[in-house]
Amino acid sequence: MKAFGVFLFLLCLDWCAAHAEQPQLRVNGQRIVRRLEALSEYGKNPQGGVSRVAYTEADRAGRQYVMGLMRDAGLEVSIDTAGNLVGNRTGSHAALKPIVIGSHIDSVPEGGNYDGDVGSLGAIEVAHILNERRVPMRHPLQVIIFENEEGVMLGSTAIARGVDAARLNSISQSGKIVSDGIKFLGGDPNRLTESKRQPGSIAAYIELHIEQGAVLEQQHVQIGVVEGIVGILDCEVTVEGVANHAGTTPMNQRHDALLAAARFVEKLNQLVISIPGRQVGTVGWIKAQPGAYNVVPGKVTLGMELRDLDARKIKGLFEQIRTEADEIGRMNGTNFHFDSDDLSAPALTDKHLQTLIGQSAKGLGLSTRLMPSGAGHDAQEMANLGPIGMIFIPSVGGISHSPKEFSRPGDIENGANVLLESVLGLDRAPAAN
Repeated sequence: MKAFGVFLFLLCLDWCAAHAEQPQLRVNGQRIVRRLEALSEYGKNPQGGVSRVAYTEADRAGRQYVMGLMRDAGLEVSIDTAGNLVGNRTGSHAALKPIVIGSHIDSVPEGGNYDGDVGSLGAIEVAHILNERRVPMRHPLQVIIFENEEGVMLGSTAIARGVDAARLNSISQSGKIVSDGIKFLGGDPNRLTESKRQPGSIAAYIELHIEQGAVLEQQHVQIGVVEGIVGILDCEVTVEGVANHAGTTPMNQRHDALLAAARFVEKLNQLVISIPGRQVGTVGWIKAQPGAYNVVPGKVTLGMELRDLDARKIKGLFEQIRTEADEIGRMNGTNFHFDSDDLSAPALTDKHLQTLIGQSAKGLGLSTRLMPSGAGHDAQEMANLGPIGMIFIPSVGGISHSPKEFSRPGDIENGANVLLESVLGLDRAPAAN
């Protein structure tokens, strides 16, 4: 009996040791911030932001810096044929699909230091802390730094769906042909299909990103759990009237294309806000011809955009605005032409990943909010390969694509810790097998 009592005592000690509270794994927030500052030197501009446009020298130099960080994090790094940086960490179960994290580091002209960079360096930090602390994972972990996200997500599109010849031969914002830009970054456009992956080939993709809006900051919420990435319909609209002398043509005899276009812009705004929901509609540019003080405009072109999480709502709004345009045209004898109704489909995030991200944040004592992403992200393309999740952190003032873009160090650290906890949680989940 005494021996059995000793056995029970020892068994209890073993159980207690196994279940004792372990120090929680946390990212090194200061290291992320230091690296953000270092990355900001590549393409730094006088305004305090960066012009690290894809396929420029600044872009290539920044990517070389990031490749070094990936290697320091213990990742096996390569450049795929599309020019993406891919870092691999092996898992204990080689047959399991990889968990993929990452973002991009290219910027818009005169952009900021946080869009894409926070998610990229946050993902590298997750790999770094796992390697530093020798934390094993069942799944392989991949960190991908996508190329040319700002140029319509080219790197992630190549991985998820492939890139057609028209896009490869188009001119990028750097001035280079896209295929030449891919070569410039170390890819091979002649072998682009080798980068394409099959649907179902990943366990999940999770992306950390700044909100690029003001909702989280205004509502004092620390983490945004993204419910989906909006679909976008872009369309060039042409209004045709009659150019005529501005001094000799009476007001009631004009076929003023610009007047019709102005009424169209106002009607679009009225229509979009008249319907409950979070849809948005924008006319982002407008051009009047011939463009002289003394000529009634005979032709106007403008760029219209509609965004929402519901593709049916976008299409419904588009049909309504076309009907309204016909009515506007009848008012002053002008005609409207819509050159396209191509829609980039919304990408909804996985419900289980939403829950996992939310639980990870709450476990860290952070407040959360379920919200849509009004901007496009690489996650939108990765949704073609498997379930996606996105984590937002506050953007100060809601400012993005600007040198004034800023997210606080504490918020960056919070987001990276949520990413870390989400990756570990997903790795343990049987559904991720």
